[in-house]
Amino acid sequence: MTTVLVVEDTLSELELISNYLRGGGYKVIVATDAHQALNQVMKQKPDAVVTDVIMPGMSGFELCRKLKKNPATKQTPVIICSSKNQEIDRLWGIKQGAAIYVTKPFTRQQLVDAVKSVVT
Repeated sequence: MTTVLVVEDTLSELELISNYLRGGGYKVIVATDAHQALNQVMKQKPDAVVTDVIMPGMSGFELCRKLKKNPATKQTPVIICSSKNQEIDRLWGIKQGAAIYVTKPFTRQQLVDAVKSVVT
């Protein structure tokens, strides 16, 4: 089963994204900040990471950069899922190494399709 790490500091959003992905047939592991996410990635080796941008301590952009610079995780696709919906935000996310940039609000289908496109 394909495993997705969801990184989101807002618990209601974390639950929503997790439920959408479980409904799409994915195993979900979670982290509530980017530091926890880095530990989870090294321990659990998820097939993809879905991350928010605005989080305390380290942003999703910085998390993406760290994952892409590490030889052990650089092949792990990152999907940024953020309320930052300006074109410059999307371009910056892609420049940091994100495979896809999804803006909130999103539908279950948009999220599942985004993950499906990077793990198959």
